[in-house]
Amino acid sequence: MKIERCNPSFQGVSMENIGEQVVCLIVYHLLFAMFVWSYWKTIFTMPMNPSKEFHLSYAEKELLEREPRGETHQEILKRAAKDLPIYTRTMSGAIRYCDRCQLIKPDRCHHCSVCDKCILKMDHHCPWVNNCVGFSNYKFFLLFLAYSLLYCLFIAATDLQYFIKFWTNGLPDTQAKFHIMFLFFAAAMFSVSLSSLFGYHCWLVSKNKSTLEAFRSPIFRHGTDKNGFSLGFSKNLRQVFGDEKKYWPLPVFSSLGDGCSFPTCLVNQDLEQQSTPAGLTPAVKNLEGHQFPSKPLRESQSHLLTDPHSWADSSTNSDKGKVGMSNPALTIENET
Repeated sequence: MKIERCNPSFQGVSMENIGEQVVCLIVYHLLFAMFVWSYWKTIFTMPMNPSKEFHLSYAEKELLEREPRGETHQEILKRAAKDLPIYTRTMSGAIRYCDRCQLIKPDRCHHCSVCDKCILKMDHHCPWVNNCVGFSNYKFFLLFLAYSLLYCLFIAATDLQYFIKFWTNGLPDTQAKFHIMFLFFAAAMFSVSLSSLFGYHCWLVSKNKSTLEAFRSPIFRHGTDKNGFSLGFSKNLRQVFGDEKKYWPLPVFSSLGDGCSFPTCLVNQDLEQQSTPAGLTPAVKNLEGHQFPSKPLRESQSHLLTDPHSWADSSTNSDKGKVGMSNPALTIENET
């Protein structure tokens, strides 16, 4: 006696072509695997915090606690920040300082009230992943949106022909047709919401902005500049996804830079910058061996975007004692 093991409620709504079944199975599981991988990386990648160079020393903290807020308070921060690659300021022109973390904020760094810590290149705190989206996992977040969108579009596309049959009474009168209707509506609605969110973040990447910077433009010494960190579409894209295109679709970290310093496109040049000989790009070095840019200009060479040796210290030994003060971008104006 031969026993049929088919579910009678789904008879007449399955794919009959074997090739079509194989292709759909491969594409479905590939998209599902990439979706889960990128989602996992977005959730469990810890947001990066400012390095110890941006933290105040014990003596500087003591001075800040003793001195009232005002010009003296800023003078202490000026001395602490003279050798740091910070070009953004507060609305009043002061150095960006976090009272909670007791550190000088690097450019594009913000304090997350949910995580209660400063996040490098913070974009937003995402409830979908219960994590901060910042420098360390922004690429993973973009891939999560991309693969979830493709996943939903694939489901809606493969279900479309049966959804049409549902309205034309081309399906057998079983419970399967209600599953088909629900699946199509769910996939279509998620596709619409994900496409708008993914499109918005693609625009942010093309402009080299974060969500916070899109709502409030960064403030530099010369004033507010909504495109202050934009270096052109190609370089903006590579700053997030890296130079090697083979890693772009994979949720592995390939973003350029360290999250603490970023090349900028400041337009207004100070007269002091003209004294820098052509071809030389002096750098500011800290005790840990990090190299920071001294010219935040569109055409200035940067290891984030071009040759990693372009930020090599080309200054002579006699100039090392005045590296920090020779940088006009690090000269902080007195508050009025």
